[in-house]
Parts: sequence; C-alpha cells; structure tokens
Amino acid sequence: MGNEDLFASLSDKADESVNPRLEDVPLADRMRPSSLDEFVGQEHILGKNSFLRKAIENDSVPSIILWGPPGTGKTSLAKVIAKMSKAYFVEFSAVLAGVKEVREVINRAVFLRKTEKRKTILFVDEIHRFNRAQQDAFLPHVEVSTITLIGATTENPFFEVTSPLLSRCRVVRLKPLSIENLIEIGHRALQDNERGLGKSGTVVSDEILAKLACRADGDARRMLNLLEASVNMARMEGKESVDEDILEAVTSVPSLRYDRAYDEHYNLASAFIKSMRGSDPDAALYYMVRMLEGGEDPAFIIRRMIIFAAEDIGNADPQALLIAVATKEAYEFLGMPEAKIPLAQAVTYLSCAPKSNASYRALCCAEEVVKETGTLEVPMHILNAPVLGMSKLGYGQGYAYPHDYEGSYVPIHYLPEKLAGTIFYKPTDAGFESTIAKRLAGWRSLRNREK
Repeated sequence: MGNEDLFASLSDKADESVNPRLEDVPLADRMRPSSLDEFVGQEHILGKNSFLRKAIENDSVPSIILWGPPGTGKTSLAKVIAKMSKAYFVEFSAVLAGVKEVREVINRAVFLRKTEKRKTILFVDEIHRFNRAQQDAFLPHVEVSTITLIGATTENPFFEVTSPLLSRCRVVRLKPLSIENLIEIGHRALQDNERGLGKSGTVVSDEILAKLACRADGDARRMLNLLEASVNMARMEGKESVDEDILEAVTSVPSLRYDRAYDEHYNLASAFIKSMRGSDPDAALYYMVRMLEGGEDPAFIIRRMIIFAAEDIGNADPQALLIAVATKEAYEFLGMPEAKIPLAQAVTYLSCAPKSNASYRALCCAEEVVKETGTLEVPMHILNAPVLGMSKLGYGQGYAYPHDYEGSYVPIHYLPEKLAGTIFYKPTDAGFESTIAKRLAGWRSLRNREK
C-alpha cells in the first residue's frame, strides 16, 4: 500500500462512525462551544489578551497539556482549536490508541509537511493513560514540530506525564466552573431551539437552575446532563416545569470531585493540614468533611492529625498528641458515621491549640548533625560499668545521679565532646512550651557555667 492509500485508509477510519440524529446526541455534546466567544468560564486562559487566545486566533498554538477536572472544557477547547486552525487535526483517546496509531499519525504528518507544508495537530485525550514508552514516542516529533501535541488530562501532569515530554509542552490549567458559569450554560441550553432544550416547552426556574448548578460541582457536562434528565422527567410525568421532587430524583446521589489516589486527594489533604496549622477550625472542618464525603478513609485523616499534633503543636500543648491518638481509638471502637463526632472534636482542638514545631525542628537538626559527624564516642561518665574491669577503664566514672541532688538536676554534659554545647531543641513561648523554655534555659545556664 502506498503512502497516499495508507493516509486515505487512515482518514476513512477516522470517519467510520454512524452520524446519529441530533436529538439522540446527549445535550452536553450538542451544546459544545463552536468558537472562543461561546466558551463560558476559563477567562484566565482565554481572556482577550491571554497567551492562549492569541495563539489560537493566530493559528500558532504550541504543544500544550490541558489539565483540569472533568467537564471544564478540555475536549471542547481542542475542538475549537481544530475548527479555527488550518492544520490537519487528529483526535484519539489514550484509552483506545497505542504506539501503532501514533506512528500512523506521525507518517501522515511528515507527508503533509513535505507535500503541502501543512502542520498536524494531534489531540490525545486522557494522555496520562499512556505509559512512559508511549509518551516517549512523541518526543522527537514534538521536538522538531512534526506534530503539535495537545494532551488532555484530569490528573496532575507533573506526576503523570514524563518530564522530557512535559518540558516540550506548555501546561494550561483549566479551573472548575463557577456557579455563575454553570447557570449561564444552563440558560443557553434552555434558550437554544436548535441544539438545546428551547423546543421542550418545559420551564426551569432560576432557583432550580441554581440548585442544579450547585450540585454539578464545577462540571459543565454534569450540569447539562442533570438539566436534560430533569426536563425529560418533567415531560414523562406530564409536568410543565421542573419541581423540587424532580430535582431530588435526578440529583439523589451528590457527586464531589475527589479521588483518593490522585490530585484532589493531595489538594484537600494539604488544605486540611494548612488550615489546622493556621488555627482555622472552620476551614479544617470543611476540608475534613470534603474528604469524608468524597470517600476518603478516616484512618488517613486520623494519621495526618497524629503527625500534625507532634509536628506542629508539640510541647506547646502535650495533650494534643493524646487527643489525636484517642481519636484513633474512638474511630476503631465506634466506626462510621458516629466516629465523625470525635474526629470533629479532635480537628477543632488541634486547630485551636497553641502551635510549635520546635520538637520537629530539633529532630531535623539532630539528624543533620548525625549525618555530618558520624559515630562519635559517647562520654565515658554516662556509660554503664556492669563489671569491675570496665569501671577500672573509666566507664561510669564521674556520673552524678540527678535524683540524689536538689531539684533532680546536675549540670554535667551528656553530648559527645565534639558536640558539647550544641542546641537542637529551642522551645518557643507558645502554650506550655513557654514553661519548658524557662526551665530549660535555667538548666542550660548552669551546665554552661559548669563547663
């Protein structure tokens, strides 16, 4: 088979689909924007003076990775680019395609570049599904601009796309759509007589539309699916408008953007910890509930709280660690959903507790010193002498038993001689740690005077 026959065959494959009637196509597909002006939301990347808008309008789009949650317009944006560009546009999903299909596209791209001086844009949906070898297959061709790659992913590309490929692409992040964006999309669908629901005759009030937008959770596809389902149910039940009963029926299972293994998991965990560290119990509770409602394992949240109690509160409030560990016991004893109550108590306590990371910083300093100094000799006076022969060698000589002295303190040195006077733990004046700081300052003063 010659090149032209091969490419014709490839085009035929791309067109091998039965064109369904427009009314049989889901509303979310019918209402896809056909131009940049029809795009709702994403002003940060498609505003009038934005880099990407200018690149699209000038037909000079570079290789990019479109990163964002489902329903934020990644595929729609790629289709708008295809419509506005003079380039040959190829689209496939990483779930279905492999290296063989990539090679076919590359061969055609080379042919078109040589014969027609025409560039090729390759859109790969769910590019994170490609393994390293498959992603590496793009590298030389993106490098020399044989193809312009547009990848779409819901996962963090800095983790899921290989570094060499990432360095040759520009990452464009799409944000979840706002409630206002989703309401606008709903209004457009209800008013559109050709592609939308304008001919249905069903009334959807602004109040119902706002509730649908809220439950769509930033996802335009979900918004339109819910709207279509609501209108269809109203028609089946012979109702002129969508009411609360229909709303509850089509949105009976709330859907939050969360995946315990991927980006949203780390985003919410980070927000949870930082809210507790910032002493904001309201924000910490909010993110905890987001994680729990999204299906997170409560044990993960409790582990983070135990670590937080020791790392970020420490001796400023020694009770914090006890409460965090007690929460683990309560969860194991009660199970869910009752365990939410002690979890909430622990989160609010930890958020409102005085904060100090002095113990954690002391640990880090000690680890660094151990790495730098190696195995230093322990001072002889604090070594045990279980046999007489060891005593004669100096083991234990000069040791003073603190309990034999007033205040149970003797100003002798315990660190190896090379590290004498080194300070790792520097207590703050937060909470109970201020008491520790005063006590420790007195002891260190006596020890330095003795030295």
